[in-house]
Amino acid sequence: MNILVTGGAGFIGSHTVVALVEAGFTPVIVDDFSNSERLVLDGLEKILGRSVSCYEADCNDAAAMRDIFEREKPAGVIHFAAFKAVGESMAEPLKYYRNNLGSLITLLEIMQETGTPNLIFSSSATVYGQPEHLPVKEDSPAQPAMSVYGNTKRIGEEILRDVAAAGKPFKIISLRYFNPIGAHPSGLIGELPRGVPNNLVPFITQTAAGLRPQLSVFGDDYDTPDGTAIRDYIHVMDLAEAHVTAFQHLAARPETALYEAVNVGTGEGASVMQVIRSFEAASGQKLNFHISPRRPGDVEAVYADVGKAARELGWTARRSLHEALTDAWRWQCGLRKEDARI
Repeated sequence: MNILVTGGAGFIGSHTVVALVEAGFTPVIVDDFSNSERLVLDGLEKILGRSVSCYEADCNDAAAMRDIFEREKPAGVIHFAAFKAVGESMAEPLKYYRNNLGSLITLLEIMQETGTPNLIFSSSATVYGQPEHLPVKEDSPAQPAMSVYGNTKRIGEEILRDVAAAGKPFKIISLRYFNPIGAHPSGLIGELPRGVPNNLVPFITQTAAGLRPQLSVFGDDYDTPDGTAIRDYIHVMDLAEAHVTAFQHLAARPETALYEAVNVGTGEGASVMQVIRSFEAASGQKLNFHISPRRPGDVEAVYADVGKAARELGWTARRSLHEALTDAWRWQCGLRKEDARI
């Protein structure tokens, strides 16, 4: 069974490709490589023992996407392709709205044309803004998004909900995931940001590897036990497996039109300082860090209530923070400097 994986050469997408193959599916990657590298395809081939079909295309390009659907006839789509940097989204809002929402609408139009019903949407905990109560549940009161990126995910979910409510032939699950970290345990694929990382863990590993002079901790004056922001950090392979489980669940549902949102996290929060100390313990490296002002768009604390994922999908995270940081460090140590995209 073919499954289209848009953004499949990216961090989460590439790991989901591995999980799909391991579950017996045939993933087909669509990626424009605007924020990913072709070397990921080499890593996938080494892990899987075979190449994965890949189309270089922009999901906003309706003609290109229509051709891919006609060629591959997928049973469904896992849609990762989107711009994702919180800081950049605040500086370039139109870029984010046009790309993230335009590509989703184009994809839905072609899925409707071709009778492709199943869609897993890559959503985010950013849709919750700064929640009033923790852990955050899928039915928690909506709060204003704290970033343009988060707003594109919120609006994307509204589009999907409206499409399903109109009775269109779509079965959709939005996976609201929290903070993916780690790498494949082989060390052959992992997170590979361009330029200065926007996420904590690649900044940690690059600093430990000597590629960055110092790690910035954005804010130590939050109302948390150690003053640093709290997030729910999930191993990327756990997250990848959640996408496979969600797709299997969706394909088995008898409804012709449905929409659901499901949190995907560990259900536990860890502060930035806890992550730093855990990394030092996992790697044996002492980190050079300093405290910087809070970063616009960041929330103080957020972590998931994962009960719905356990009840409805039969999925729970299995890997620890220590394991995720160990795998992230293994991936970093295996990178050549020219591949690190500093």
